[in-house]
Amino acid sequence: MTETTTGRPRRILVTGVGGAPGLDVARRLMALGCEVIAADSDPNAIGLQLPEVTPRVTVPACEAGYSSSVLRLCAELGPGAAVSAVEQELPQLLGLRSELDDLGVRTWLPGLPAIEACTDKARFAEVLSVHGIPAPRTVLPDQLRQAPEGPLVVKPRRGQGAKDVIYCATRAQAAVLCELVPDPIVQERVSGREFTADCLVDRDGHASVILRLRLVVKGGLAMVSSTFRDAEVEQEVLAVLAATGLQGACCVQGFLCEGGPHRVLITEANLRFAGGFPAAEAAGADIVGQYLSGLFGHRIDHDRLRYKPDVRLTKSYETLAVTEGIAP
Repeated sequence: MTETTTGRPRRILVTGVGGAPGLDVARRLMALGCEVIAADSDPNAIGLQLPEVTPRVTVPACEAGYSSSVLRLCAELGPGAAVSAVEQELPQLLGLRSELDDLGVRTWLPGLPAIEACTDKARFAEVLSVHGIPAPRTVLPDQLRQAPEGPLVVKPRRGQGAKDVIYCATRAQAAVLCELVPDPIVQERVSGREFTADCLVDRDGHASVILRLRLVVKGGLAMVSSTFRDAEVEQEVLAVLAATGLQGACCVQGFLCEGGPHRVLITEANLRFAGGFPAAEAAGADIVGQYLSGLFGHRIDHDRLRYKPDVRLTKSYETLAVTEGIAP
């Protein structure tokens, strides 16, 4: 699965290599024999320093020149596929799908309703409510009186990576924080054991789910994970995947809450590999290899996505490169 009909490794564009998901996807694809074009809008992104990648600095997804820059890059370097680790660029990539196809660049993108549901936390809460999936109570600033009077969290409606997430104790405090946090929502603060489900959903909607506890979390990234099995959690995750219409590689997060009205609460879903997905691979799930199969239109072997529980993986920071004489 790692070679084209010509026998040469596939060249794949991976965007967002400054974050853990993109960095580890690039690494795993290289381990599978692929050539990787590592792209990020930040020239200091760690993934641009990976040995043997072709690094490229791109235009940020929020800027007008993003689409033309992606097409120029693909025309220049000729990747056979593009894998995005940046959810903010998915609407633009969806709009470029025809032009990317013409350049021979395969993509595997969710539909616009799924993108909207998972990049807008208020919309995500609505979708879960409609489908009866337990989740923390979520309100907009003008609905603050409907929030529970107790521990709360204020976060950006379209944020990621725990940026600008602030905890507070009362509605009055939340009202002040809503003036500081960009485009905020207010949620009931949940306590319990936090989990992530690494998921791969094939084009027929059949999903494999690998569950892991987030034992140590720093900056929104699970630094220590341990795989586990739980039928109730798996069913709630499958319900989220069906309700949102997610496809391809994605992840769902939530909490195991003992003693409350709901044992499982879902907090978010992401339309990309999770930052801790190497734990799923360490437990035996060939998640990137099978994603690669689906990306190139082949059948996903869900038997190869089975995994062992109680496999713990610890991530760490590392030095990739030391350079001299380069201006900041």
